[in-house]
Amino acid sequence: MNQSPAETYLEKCAGLLETARAQTEAIATAADWFADTILKGRLVHLFGSGHSRILVEEMWPRYGSFPGFNPIVELSLTFHNLVVGANGQRQAMFLENVPGLAARILRNFDLNGDDSAMVVSSSGTNVVPVEMAEGFQARGIKVVALVSSRHSEASSSKRPDGKKLTDFADLVLDTGAPPGDAMVNIEGLAEPVAPGSTVGGCLVINAIKAEVAQRLTAAGHPPKVLAATCTVGAERATELFEAAYDEHARRIAQYYAELGLPKSGLD
Repeated sequence: MNQSPAETYLEKCAGLLETARAQTEAIATAADWFADTILKGRLVHLFGSGHSRILVEEMWPRYGSFPGFNPIVELSLTFHNLVVGANGQRQAMFLENVPGLAARILRNFDLNGDDSAMVVSSSGTNVVPVEMAEGFQARGIKVVALVSSRHSEASSSKRPDGKKLTDFADLVLDTGAPPGDAMVNIEGLAEPVAPGSTVGGCLVINAIKAEVAQRLTAAGHPPKVLAATCTVGAERATELFEAAYDEHARRIAQYYAELGLPKSGLD
C-alpha cells in the first residue's frame, strides 16, 4: 500500500530528528558559548531573514524560553503577510540581497567579544545573513550558523566572491532539510511540497535551549523561564513573565547606552 503524502512527510521528519540527534556534540558546543555569554551578562544575538525569522522567535521569546537572547528581526525582510503590493514578498526577497544592509543593522548595537551569535539561513547564500555573520566575526563574536547543509551546498551564493554563511561561521549546524527544502513529491505535480527546514531547525534550536538552561542552572543562575499558568499557577507565571522581560530590558539597554561614543584608547 502506498504511503499517503502526510505519512511520507512525517517519515521524512523522523529523518530530520536523526540529523539533529547526530549533532549533539556540536549542539553542546553552541550551548557552551551561549551560556558563557549569558553568564557574563551579555546577549546571544539571533538573526534570520525570510522564513528563518521563525527560528529566531522559536529561541526567544516564547513559553519554555528565557532571557539572554537578542532576536534581531527586520520587518522589511520578514513581513510576508501581504504577499504582494506594498510590503510584499518581492521587496523582502530583493532587500535580503542588498549589500551593506547588514552593516546598518549592526550599527544599532554596541557589540563586543563577550557576545555570541546565531545566524539562520536555509540556503546560507543570501547577502544580508552572510554579511551579518561576517560583521559579527569582525567584532570578535563567535558565530553559529544554522543552515540546511545539502540545500546550501546545492545553491549558489548571491555574493560576487561566492562566499556563503558557512564561510563566516565558527560552528555550523544542519536542519537536515534536502536541496530545495520541500520533502514530498506528489504524483502528477512536477514540484515537491512541504518544507522541512523549519521542523529540523526547531529541533536544533530547542535542543540548544535545553542545554543552555542546564548550564545556567548548574552555574547557580537558573534562567527566568516563561511558563504557562496551567503548569506553574497564575501567580508564578505572572512573576516569571515580568521578571524575564525586565531582565531582557536590562541586558539590551547596555547595547544602546554608549552607542557611538569613543572607546577608551581608541579614536
